[in-house]
Amino acid sequence: MIKDKLEKILGFEIEATENPIFGDYSSNIAMNQKSPREFAEKEVEKLKTNNELGELVDKIEIAGPGFINFWLKKDILLSNLMQIDSEKENYGKSDILKGQKIMFEFAHPNTHKAFHIGHLRNITIGETLSRFYEAVGAKVIRANYQGDVGLHIAKALYGIKRLGFNDPKDIKLRAEYLGKVYASGATAYEVDEKAKEEIHAINGKLYDKSDSEINKIYQETRHWSLDYFDQIYKRVYTKFDRLYFESEVYESGKQIAEEALSKGILKKSDGAVIFPGSEYDLHDRVFISSKGVPTYEAKDLGLAKLQFLEYDSDKIIHTVGPEQSAYFQVIFKALEFIEPETKGREIHIPYGWVRLKEGKMSSRTGNVVLGEQILDDAKEAIKKTYKTKENVAEMIAVGAVKYSFLKTGLNQDIAFDLKESISLEGNSGPYLQYTVARTNSVVSKAKEGGDIKPDIKTDLNNEELTILRSLIRFPEIIETAAKSYSPNLLCNYLYDLASKYNTFYAKYRILAPSEESSDNKHKIIDSENESFRLMLTKATGQVLKNGLKLLGIQTPERM
Repeated sequence: MIKDKLEKILGFEIEATENPIFGDYSSNIAMNQKSPREFAEKEVEKLKTNNELGELVDKIEIAGPGFINFWLKKDILLSNLMQIDSEKENYGKSDILKGQKIMFEFAHPNTHKAFHIGHLRNITIGETLSRFYEAVGAKVIRANYQGDVGLHIAKALYGIKRLGFNDPKDIKLRAEYLGKVYASGATAYEVDEKAKEEIHAINGKLYDKSDSEINKIYQETRHWSLDYFDQIYKRVYTKFDRLYFESEVYESGKQIAEEALSKGILKKSDGAVIFPGSEYDLHDRVFISSKGVPTYEAKDLGLAKLQFLEYDSDKIIHTVGPEQSAYFQVIFKALEFIEPETKGREIHIPYGWVRLKEGKMSSRTGNVVLGEQILDDAKEAIKKTYKTKENVAEMIAVGAVKYSFLKTGLNQDIAFDLKESISLEGNSGPYLQYTVARTNSVVSKAKEGGDIKPDIKTDLNNEELTILRSLIRFPEIIETAAKSYSPNLLCNYLYDLASKYNTFYAKYRILAPSEESSDNKHKIIDSENESFRLMLTKATGQVLKNGLKLLGIQTPERM
């Protein structure tokens, strides 16, 4: 990576510049000195005598009060073009985290409840971060922790009792049915005291497995949910290495909590077992209720032990909404005392809410925006707007929705706009997919006239130089986006690259129409000029395709 090479030679950090008039990279090292300009001038004079640096840098200048700006040599930019052509889909990858084992835990839908638009953003983020870390050399384990026991199950089973058991014999219809019975049970729980008591009774029977009829319905409907979720996972190109469930960790979690109580890590409070978080400027949280029931907190103790036992990951990264931030602080602190080797290895990555114009969604009332419905709506809108084939419309729809989630910083809330997400103009997934299709078309037409020759010209115009300077930054963008858990950085980069290429495409002729026919065939009229522009086009398409793949977005060959 060129930035790393430069920093190693320079001995100080540099940053990529946003405006090319200030070069490719800049350093503010002089700004902390007593006389920044004087320091910068002395530093530049010294750097100009560095032969190793001179092989990479064409020009060094001082700007403003003492910023040091660096311009890369054109032959470095051009050799990177050849590197892209050579490495293809591997361009941008590195091994900086080779030997690291990272578990990403994401998705987290509860059985018997809807897979809503929030889950869709969650799984999009988790899958993208997983791909980022694979791209920088880590061994990644994709895990999914799902709630398949608890009061929400009892509410759904109460709803079944109330509305009647019905098997629609279809994966999607089964999911819709479970959504209805859950909403019915959840509403009854809020307004009917007798129903509330019965739901708690059902919950108790689920835990002790004392009612064979309830258990039979529970197992069957649980399977329905998992089948439905699996269908969605495939649709968004995600496959999990391990599915964890609350049902497999609540007993071990309770046991761990009881052992922690005996060691004085947890304490008794009003009959319940708690972690005294207030002693560490955190919240006190219940791990075992006064009725002896393990809470989410206790289950997470069992989960952590099982995850580290099975995979011994260097880090376990939980993608969960921001409302759980205080919760995870307590869990991680308790784990530090219970399992000291987990310290610093558990990380929570929060993300903002997804809202529509209707406001925040609620699965309790049944007024919930389904993740699958968003994908279906996007697909139908694309088919109508662009008159494209079914498989291409699906690819564009998934890309449109995913990109609309990822282009915004994780901590920011999103107001999802379907029309904006599928637009071929502006910062959207389809715009990037269309640009890749455009590069494919140019290269395909050129190949009709023979192989593309890797001729490199030296008289580069501003638009060509701008694209070259953008292409060389791709590997460092991946590394930065991975380390900072920031998919939006890659989105911004890809949009900027696509915009620069489309400006170049509109301004300059890449292929000339053949004089021998009026069809789409072309011929090379300027070997050096055209061959270079074809290589630039091919490289741009490759980088865009590589970047979109990291975002979990596929690119149609044509659009």
